[in-house]
Amino acid sequence: MKRYVRFEAAEGVLWGLLEEGRIEKITGNPVHQYESTGNYYDPASVRLQPPVEPSKIVCVGLNYKEHVKESQSADSVPDEPVLFLKPPSSLLGPGGRIELPEMAARVDYEAELGVVIGRECRNVAAIEAEDYIFGFTCVNDVTARDLQKKDVQWTRGKGFDTFCPVGPWLVDKIKYEDILVESYLNGELRQSSRTSMLIVSVTELIAFISKVMTLNPGDLISTGTPSGIGPMQPGDRIEIRVEGIGSLVNDVI
Repeated sequence: MKRYVRFEAAEGVLWGLLEEGRIEKITGNPVHQYESTGNYYDPASVRLQPPVEPSKIVCVGLNYKEHVKESQSADSVPDEPVLFLKPPSSLLGPGGRIELPEMAARVDYEAELGVVIGRECRNVAAIEAEDYIFGFTCVNDVTARDLQKKDVQWTRGKGFDTFCPVGPWLVDKIKYEDILVESYLNGELRQSSRTSMLIVSVTELIAFISKVMTLNPGDLISTGTPSGIGPMQPGDRIEIRVEGIGSLVNDVI
């Protein structure tokens, strides 16, 4: 398993490989093609950025039964995946601060597994979909809940700047079919489920989305959140943990 990071150093934003407590700078984007440089950085001396550069962020709503129950009703499980988009401008890196917009009365955390596409993907079958995955990361699908409900469609409630924390890195290989997805608010466990509980699996999601839109290398799919969502306040710290990946931590202002 390799861990890829994007980080800000004196010479700008770079890609690197995190190994043995140090970051090796690489040239190019790992989703496309890269070369090692032999130049190393101390992780403590750089600032991590979102480990993705997507043309689009495709998100899936209502993809855990218990979350459907808490958000809608027990008998309203969708018969197809519920898709929406977040703009790339909503991306936020690990350690970045989630900004609560003045127009929102309630802003929630949502822990999710993120899937990054590795090659152009259009009209693929679920049985083939794994071949199009490059890697995985942690995602917080931050949501202005009151605006989401008010607007009916979800663009405003999901699309503010800083509303898509991603990280801390991108891993290329994990056993994604049954891993733990959790959130912790100020150190207290709030969400906990496993990807085996997804209503629509990762490969089925990729197949479905690819029949709607072409997925490009680097595109990010956020696969849905478990039950236990709740509001965040200024001064809070929210942590998203995904087994086999790591911990994404952001403060709220």
